[in-house]
Amino acid sequence: MAARPETARKILLYWMDAAVLLLGVMFVVLAVIYLVDGRISTLHAAAVLVCLLAFFGLFPFLLRDAYDARPRPTPKLVLAGVFAVVAVLLVPRQPLEGVPTWLEMGVLWLSIAALYLPLAMTLCLGVTVVGLASGYVIAVTGEPWFEVVGPETLSAVALTAAMLVWRWIWWTIRDAHDGKEAKARLAVSEERLRFARDLHDLLGHSLSVITLKSELAAKLATKDPGRAAAEMAQVHRLAGDSLAEVQQAVHGYQALDLDEELAGARAALEAAGARCLIDARADGLSPAARTLLAWVVREGTTNVLKHSAATRCAITIDGGVLEMLNDGVDGRPASPGSGLRGLSERLATAGGSFSAQPTPAGEFLLRAAVPA
Repeated sequence: MAARPETARKILLYWMDAAVLLLGVMFVVLAVIYLVDGRISTLHAAAVLVCLLAFFGLFPFLLRDAYDARPRPTPKLVLAGVFAVVAVLLVPRQPLEGVPTWLEMGVLWLSIAALYLPLAMTLCLGVTVVGLASGYVIAVTGEPWFEVVGPETLSAVALTAAMLVWRWIWWTIRDAHDGKEAKARLAVSEERLRFARDLHDLLGHSLSVITLKSELAAKLATKDPGRAAAEMAQVHRLAGDSLAEVQQAVHGYQALDLDEELAGARAALEAAGARCLIDARADGLSPAARTLLAWVVREGTTNVLKHSAATRCAITIDGGVLEMLNDGVDGRPASPGSGLRGLSERLATAGGSFSAQPTPAGEFLLRAAVPA
């Protein structure tokens, strides 16, 4: 299931990479036009292209660092800003209308810097960048300040907000997925914890008493053999009682309720983000057969939660045949875990059959048949 948020992350990053690449191509084309028109020398153009390639080459790395966490400003971020400033200063002042376009590199750098800085620092940096860029345009072109500051501010706000929103979307997807995985792990482990608590409650006191009486019997063995024998008889009785209690507890644990397991499977799968469809017709089955199918549902659900990326799981029970079909096959060879191997042995001992393997349609089918 981890593949789904990772796919969303890649889509967001590749989409943003493509948008930034288009901007980079535009600036490179402008530099080449200046060179072809003779406005700048070959050496001058080469310096501009180096700055452009360095700036847009650093951009994807800065973007990925900021998507994984909220990092502190790094030398890469500062270096990208230096390359942006140098590129702007190197471009020719003629034609004058080309200067504002180049200043968008400063706005682009501001948008990525916003991913590294707190909001207050981003606002201060934004005012500084927009003020310097607008002042530079006014000084070079002589345009009225209100015709420069407004567009520059709008561009800076729009691009910075877009960067922050897209990262927020990714973080929301990631947090939602982590929450679903946590719910799934909780659903899988709750029964194990309950059984562990039951065993602790059953055996903790009995084993403590057995230990103390065994030590007492060992000390009395040479001093008072009769009393030592009586103590060991009590140890034997306590051990027998403890064994009976454990057998009773295990029998109660094994006697699962099919309807409860189906409801639990639906809740666990849906908590993990997988739609669960159940069609169960098992009214005519014996209690032993229903218990076996309940075990199949439990282990099959655990297998889906732990080893697949399923978005849909269908559980069908028709008589003594259960099929659990999910679409979470990841393409790797199937290797049944200890839970499925134990389930197969349990069914074989009861005279049933079991199989779990991918289907030609690209799904995973778990099938169990029990004596009716």
